[in-house]
Amino acid sequence: MSRPDYPALYLKRGEDRRLRAGHLWVFSNEVDVARSPLTAFAPGDPVVVLDHAGKALGSGNVNPNTLIAARLVDRGGHALDRSLFVHRLNVALSLRERLHSEPFYRLLFGESDGVPGLVVERFGDIVVAQTTTAGTERLKDAIAEAVEKTLRPRALIWKNDSGARAIEGLPSYADIGLGEFSGPLRVREGGLDFDVDVIGGQKTGWFFDQRANRDRLAPYVAGKRVLDVFSYVGAWGLRAAAFGAERVDCVDVSGRAVEAVARNAALNGLDARVQAIEADAFDFLKAARAERRRWDVVILDPPAFVKRRKDFKEGALAYRRLNELGMQVLERDGILITCSCSHHMPRAALMEGVQAGARHLDRFVQMVEPLSQAPDHPVHPAIPETDYLKGYVFRTTPA
Repeated sequence: MSRPDYPALYLKRGEDRRLRAGHLWVFSNEVDVARSPLTAFAPGDPVVVLDHAGKALGSGNVNPNTLIAARLVDRGGHALDRSLFVHRLNVALSLRERLHSEPFYRLLFGESDGVPGLVVERFGDIVVAQTTTAGTERLKDAIAEAVEKTLRPRALIWKNDSGARAIEGLPSYADIGLGEFSGPLRVREGGLDFDVDVIGGQKTGWFFDQRANRDRLAPYVAGKRVLDVFSYVGAWGLRAAAFGAERVDCVDVSGRAVEAVARNAALNGLDARVQAIEADAFDFLKAARAERRRWDVVILDPPAFVKRRKDFKEGALAYRRLNELGMQVLERDGILITCSCSHHMPRAALMEGVQAGARHLDRFVQMVEPLSQAPDHPVHPAIPETDYLKGYVFRTTPA
């Protein structure tokens, strides 16, 4: 394989198997530091990764200060430059344009689209990008040029305030990389319009990963009373109202999010049937249980409770407690829609927690549908970390 003239990063004997199987990460304990000392590199340096025999496996970027010491970006001998990013974006774009009739989607999903440490989302003529590694941060200019060439956006916004950046030793910021933008940013989904705060909001301002699941709400919510917990700007709740829900209560601890729900409900003419409530999710559900309030459908889409493997036991208990509270405010024959975006929370463990809570409440549950991340968040078969979103639609009845 021809290769760019980058410094060599040698692996120890036998440590190339996972990379040859398709994974893109090199861990620090896999590097042959006698031949290629990690201390010789600066965060973000380009490298050629070689096996113990000196055969090139691909090129990528290194960070000597993190557990994941390097990430492969290319296996074909190409330089890490604008041309490569243009190619990656065009390949990613060809899939998204098959999936979506309007330009609102996650265009590039890190490792799954061949660019570890980079997320690109498209909101019409506005592009929001996030770099989470020292390598992609160093290549920001090349990435911006590739976005400009591929999409010709009105603006490119860098939403670089992810917690993952701190691990890489990177600063947290959000600013405009190209063009002009004054906000708010508008996204269209399911025929509705939502205004989101891309600079100060959560993640990149919107959760495209749940869109396919929200698309499936219609048979469960028409004519029903719906509770949307951890509502953020109202994506689940407003979609439920648009599908004919009789009434929707959206609950979020963030006052700004609750204000956004109210604005978005008015924007779509749904404010007569949507109420936005500022409250802690657990406190709200406990109070509702005490007041004997009931809903026909309860939607639980919390932030990650298990951010690290060592947090699994505590996080799994939190998911069980949340789902048990959700079932306690359901009507006798109700629908529970529950999700987890924690990679370290196995799909089976989420179901086991719901079942354990149901037995404690003397409820019978049926799993009606499994839920997973939308197709614009494709899973890399060799990288389990890319398969992070899981959920279920449950029907609950008295035992």
